[in-house]
Amino acid sequence: MSEIRASTVLPARRAPVSLHTSDGLSLVGELALPAGRDPVATLICLHPLPTHGGMMDSHLLRKAAYRLPALADLAVLRFNTRGTASEAGRSEGTFDGGDAERYDVAAAVAWCKGAGLPRLWLLGWSFGTELVLRWGNDPAVEGAILLSPPLHRAGDADLDAWAASGKPLLVLVPELDDYLRPHRARDRFARVPQAELIAVERAKHLWVGEPSVRIVLGEIVRRVNPGAWPLPTEWED
Repeated sequence: MSEIRASTVLPARRAPVSLHTSDGLSLVGELALPAGRDPVATLICLHPLPTHGGMMDSHLLRKAAYRLPALADLAVLRFNTRGTASEAGRSEGTFDGGDAERYDVAAAVAWCKGAGLPRLWLLGWSFGTELVLRWGNDPAVEGAILLSPPLHRAGDADLDAWAASGKPLLVLVPELDDYLRPHRARDRFARVPQAELIAVERAKHLWVGEPSVRIVLGEIVRRVNPGAWPLPTEWED
């Protein structure tokens, strides 16, 4: 048995994907699937702000793809929104502040539907949470998980729409967040009765450090595939 560390990459079927938006762009992505069986649910990952370094390889999303197919039987789709680059390549188009990115979200959901992937959940981090709240309330989406939501671009109307949908919403708010801390987050998300808000002690906006990563991945699995929770901290080689 080996301890699961920050650099651990567990077995999975991984393949590059191209997403095609309705406004004519091609987006770079990757799908990770359980190695020897079908997934029980799907995470569609929406990364932090690309103008501040956010991309499909942002560490929480990368670690979700490296671990959760093996540990929790989840499919994990990561992709670069328009104009965003990572080691996998640059998506076409230019950053639009979260507006035209609506087509990127729709393309990811449509691609997962077309691929026959089960139980689609959106996983947004920081800027990605704005895309979830503004553009992710799709009939094909089962629910959403928000990490460090700043609520800069998404407003009360977006929260009200999620409330009306009845879709589950899990909100993880760092105690020491740079933008929206738990006491204020509770006030804002009170508009969504079904939202479960978890304040994470000593955590910061970027969730740096393995303890924070394990909390985030564990809460994702507790909500999306509770049969695989709690996650192990070791892996049999």
